Parts: sequence; C-alpha cells; structure tokens
Amino acid sequence: MTEEDSAKMYAKRGKMAYERGDYTQAAEDFKEAQKAYILLGDVINAAEMANNCCVAYLQVNEPEKALQAVEGTPEIFAQVNDLTRQGMALGNYAEALSELDQPDEAIDAYLQSANVFEQAGEDQLRANVLQSLSQFQFQEGRQLEALASMQSGMEGIKKPSPKQRFLKRLLSIPFDMLNKGD
Repeated sequence: MTEEDSAKMYAKRGKMAYERGDYTQAAEDFKEAQKAYILLGDVINAAEMANNCCVAYLQVNEPEKALQAVEGTPEIFAQVNDLTRQGMALGNYAEALSELDQPDEAIDAYLQSANVFEQAGEDQLRANVLQSLSQFQFQEGRQLEALASMQSGMEGIKKPSPKQRFLKRLLSIPFDMLNKGD
C-alpha cells in the first residue's frame, strides 16, 4: 500500500467512524491520515485532517487535544489563499478555546473566522460562526454583545430562509427599544 493509499484509507475510516458517532476512533484515524499526508508533503490535506481531528476531539470533550490538533492550520490555509478552510480552522480554534475557558482569545478567533468567511463570500458560514460566538457570549454573561453578534450574522445573509428572516426581525426588537430611549 502506498503512502497516498494509506492517507486516503485513514481519512475514509475517520469519516466513517465520525458518521457512526465513534469520535475517539475518528480522531485516531484522522491523526494517522494527517501523518501520512505529511510524509507525502501534502500540507493542505494534512491540515484538513488536523481540523477533522479537532472536531472529533471536541465531540468527546477533549478541548486540549482539539486545540493542539488545530494549531497552525489557519495559517496553512491562509498561505494558499483557501479562505473557506481558513475560516473553518479559525472557527474550530475558537471552539477549542471557548471550551478551555479562554474567553478573550475565543472571541478574537470567532471574529477572525467571521471576517475570513465574509472575505470568502460565505455568508451562511459567517452567520454560523457569529451564532456560535453569540451563544458563547451569552454563556459568558455578555447578553448585549451576544445579541449584536447574532444580529450581525443575520444581516450578512443574502438569501435568508423564512426562519432566518423571522430571527432577524426578532433580533431587531431590543435594538429598536434601545434606540427609542435616545
């Protein structure tokens, strides 16, 4: 079996393990795929496997391992101008930081992710990241910031679904009430 075949096999096994909910096995397989891609000199696919590994570790509440897995990958994707994967890597990084109770760093990474998605024209992914940021801010007791983040995410969606249009209207209520007080 060639190193390329090995990398692809481990990546496929990791995906299958993830889909069946065996996140620990998925992380192990993604890590093996990452090693194989590194041996091939394929840093982009190695970084992709590291991000997959991060997500799997987050599923089993191992944020330290998740953070270690994802570190450095946003920069790899930035070097090849792959904005979508860079944004995803930053979002994964933010999620790991939030789980490790590093709020300032997490918020910064979420905002960086949203900015990269905006540059990439990925309005739905941007909205998803801002929704995660909003949820994190709410948990941190930063309710107004949480509302602002959620509203910002909804505003960027070019073709909102009916549910998203309703949420946009709902989110505008607190800000309208604050503005009426001026």
